[in-house]
Amino acid sequence: MALQAAGRQSLVDTVVDALRAQLAAGTWPVGERIPTEHALAEQLQVGRNTVREAVRVLVHGGMLRSRQGEGTFVLSQADPGAVVRDVQRAGVRDVLELRIALEAEAARLAAQRHQPADLERMRAALDAQAGLEADGEPPRGGDLELYADHDVAFHRAVVEAAHNTALTATYTWFSSSVREALVSSLGDDQMPRIVHGDHLAVLEAIASGDPEAAEKAARALLEPPKQAVEKLLAER
Repeated sequence: MALQAAGRQSLVDTVVDALRAQLAAGTWPVGERIPTEHALAEQLQVGRNTVREAVRVLVHGGMLRSRQGEGTFVLSQADPGAVVRDVQRAGVRDVLELRIALEAEAARLAAQRHQPADLERMRAALDAQAGLEADGEPPRGGDLELYADHDVAFHRAVVEAAHNTALTATYTWFSSSVREALVSSLGDDQMPRIVHGDHLAVLEAIASGDPEAAEKAARALLEPPKQAVEKLLAER
């Protein structure tokens, strides 16, 4: 199977795409060693240097792992970068549904595992957010994005208080989509306002060490905007 670069795409990029497709198709299961550079070069009818560079790209991207003296092994059949891009392209309803799933569980765990420093970070984010409100309403104009930053900082602090490395990493990937959806909803008069006071119930439940109340408060915080989005979609 001879590969040719398509358009402006380099031959290395073409090989990356070919290897990524084979990984996604399950040609090599997770944990299995992929063929040698020589074998892949023969299969794809390209030079070994091209294969070497393509493999480096996939190692850097988290799909492959190199072990000195042993070879290169499959770490993931899904491209983490593609997953992030898909999340970033998701609609507001999808983002809210994923937020509820992640943040409700994070709040439950945070109630059980938080440290004093975690609560301090949550309070600092909410205090900064409250400082931008006018009569209990989010600001308008240039302060709106800063307000959203403090909102996201609060939720990130809740997730970090769960002390779950995988959950924190997932939410870190996801947080740019959270912020984008939040800025959009804050500027939309058809969306319910979620302000400083609404977040306090989550903080208080976590601080009291009540997992059920923390999970319930986190869900209650996001249900109104989710329902509003569902109503808008139904009216289209």
